[in-house]
Amino acid sequence: MLTFPNIIIAMITPFNQDGSVNYEAAVELAKKYADDGSGILLGATTGEGAVMTEDEKLKLFKLVADELKGKTLIMGNVGTNNTIESIAMAKKAEATGVDLLLCIVPYYNKPNQDGCYAHFSAIAKATSLPLFIYNVPGRTGGSIEPETVCRLARDYDNIIGLKDASGNLDFAGYVAANAPEGFHLYSGEDNLTLPIIAVGGEGVITVAGHVIGKEMDSMIQAYKDGDVKKAASLHQKYLPFMKGVFCTVSPVPIKTMVNMLGFPAGPLRLPLVEANPEIREKCSQYLKDIGKL
Repeated sequence: MLTFPNIIIAMITPFNQDGSVNYEAAVELAKKYADDGSGILLGATTGEGAVMTEDEKLKLFKLVADELKGKTLIMGNVGTNNTIESIAMAKKAEATGVDLLLCIVPYYNKPNQDGCYAHFSAIAKATSLPLFIYNVPGRTGGSIEPETVCRLARDYDNIIGLKDASGNLDFAGYVAANAPEGFHLYSGEDNLTLPIIAVGGEGVITVAGHVIGKEMDSMIQAYKDGDVKKAASLHQKYLPFMKGVFCTVSPVPIKTMVNMLGFPAGPLRLPLVEANPEIREKCSQYLKDIGKL
């Protein structure tokens, strides 16, 4: 039985200065967050998975799983806009030791709801691992509807969760009310974490959690414990930071901040480029505002 924490870090992928993956740093970073009680998501948007090779991602999955299996929840991103490639990656990921998979709604193709259902059905039937659907219309140009999410969850026992970055609380509320019992609804947007928890969500797959993971965990737990006033106070205190980590295209700000805090996160890979002086100043100020720098 998998244990689902309040927060799952959508972890950056540290790179060396020559652009290669810094696997040693990645494992150390994952250990740090696991020690804080966070789950780990590898090779997704914040991890620059779109510009990592399949072999790089699989090696990253295995090294982190070898270190942390059984100590925290480990999720590997295998989703693409190509169903055949997603299935192949899911099968290979099974051998790495990750606990579950993340699969994005296909981008660029923009399938309709029948296509979304068929895509996730095919992946679910091809793997023994549980999987989360990732809905992020701002990046994909398309969207899965909440009715389709719930239908998939009813039809496939291993479709067990949703990372919702739709920005639509009605979407999250529908899923919370209509998905099968035990379905895991996670916010995919830091600033909407508390509102999604309030309509029935379980936690957040977070970018800001690289820096304020403990604080976000406390916010979620306070709400679950019935201390709504404390939860609201923490939300209000850290909302500027949760929005600030998206002051330019992610993961540029959060990787900049992690480097500023002394961890060897390294550079970004093209087509993303390093933060310019204006963005660096903003990142520095956001860290100072919450007493982290």
